[in-house]
This record gives sequence, C-alpha cells and structure tokens, in this order.
Amino acid sequence: MLVDKDLLIDAGTGVADLSLAELALIDHVFLTHSHLDHIASLPMLIDSVSDLRDKPLTVYATAATLEILAKHIFNWSIWPDFSVIPNGERAIMRYQTITLGQTVRLGERAITALPAEHTVPAVGYQLDSGAGSLVFTGDTTVNDSFWPVVNRIANLRYLLIETAFPNRDQRLAELSKHLCPNMLAKELRKLSRDAEIYISHLKPSQIELTMAEIRACAGDFRPRMLENNQVFEF
Repeated sequence: MLVDKDLLIDAGTGVADLSLAELALIDHVFLTHSHLDHIASLPMLIDSVSDLRDKPLTVYATAATLEILAKHIFNWSIWPDFSVIPNGERAIMRYQTITLGQTVRLGERAITALPAEHTVPAVGYQLDSGAGSLVFTGDTTVNDSFWPVVNRIANLRYLLIETAFPNRDQRLAELSKHLCPNMLAKELRKLSRDAEIYISHLKPSQIELTMAEIRACAGDFRPRMLENNQVFEF
C-alpha cells in the first residue's frame, strides 16, 4: 500500500507496478510481518533504485520481524545485506525497530503499530493524517486485543481487514491464523465505530465465493473488496 509518494505499508508483489521514478521516492517501508507475500519486493526495490537515492531507505518493523529479515533474506546467501553497503555509516538501507502501540511521526502523518495475531510476530497499522485514520489489520485472526484500540480512534474512516479463506476452509484459516467470513462477521461485531470496511488478502481463485459469503454473514457492515489501484483520501 503506497501512502502519499514516499511510504509503503508492506512490500509485496504489487510494488512491481510502480515505475523506477516512483520507487526512488519511497523513503519508508512499514512491514506488518515477515511472510513472503508482504516482503517479496523489498530486496528488488532496494537494489533497483539504490543509485537513484541519496539517503537510506528505512525499514520499520518489530524486532522479531527485522531479525527474520536479517537472518533469512539480507544475509548474503539470499540477498546482499544492504544495511552495511557501501558501509555502516552510509548504508543503502537501515532498520528501525518499532514496538506495539508505538507511533512514528513523519511530518503531519502518524503511523501506529496495532495488535495482530498471526503465525509469526505481526502488527497492523493505523495511518492518521490528523483529519482521518485508516486502519490496516495486516494478516490476523480472531484478536480481542485489536478492537478496543480501534474503537478508541475517534477519526476512524477506513478499516482494511483480511479474509483469506471461504467458510469451507475455516479449519485451515484457524490453523494458519487467518479469517474466513464466519470468523470475520464475529470480529466485526466487536467494532463500535462507523467505518468503511474493505476486505484484503482474498485468494484469487476464491474471490467470488468468499465475498458472497461475507455479504451473507456480515452484510450489515457493507464490506467491500479492496481493489488494485484503489485510492483512499483522508
């Protein structure tokens, strides 16, 4: 998700849709967690535009996620360690640890790490412009610690929440710590604020089925499918 022109939330395959000029403008990447569909383009992004930048790209994530990246991706075996290239004082990439509940302020924007429950350490994010907020759950499952935080966001405008599986795969959703429509409906009942709700992380081959099930069991909340190239203004 591209925020303004200089900030990414996660770095999955959609980053490849951006031009080199657009990639060169990105200064900040906030990762929800370490799974491949959320970090796949990060190594290529850094490599592709390193010669077009005059300052390091900052990667924000929890300590556990950054440790996974350093150990398994930027380890010289899979990809160079850009946090020490060309040297430690002038690195192409730098890691910035964030903690649950911490707010990072970048100009007038505030980005806050929210609770998530997944198979690896994970967070969601609140993006607050001052005038309004968008919340992205990231990958998560049933999570009672998430909703009290969201319900305290007075300027909440948008909620992007995942639903990865149809109801027939509820057991798989539970094991992999994702949501299915029945689980989503129960989670949304914990929401006490008005917000436009969009569904992310739909499996491409099961979009129609999953969205039909969501409309059947969570229709009062009017969830819509998150589209490619969708623009949110707040």
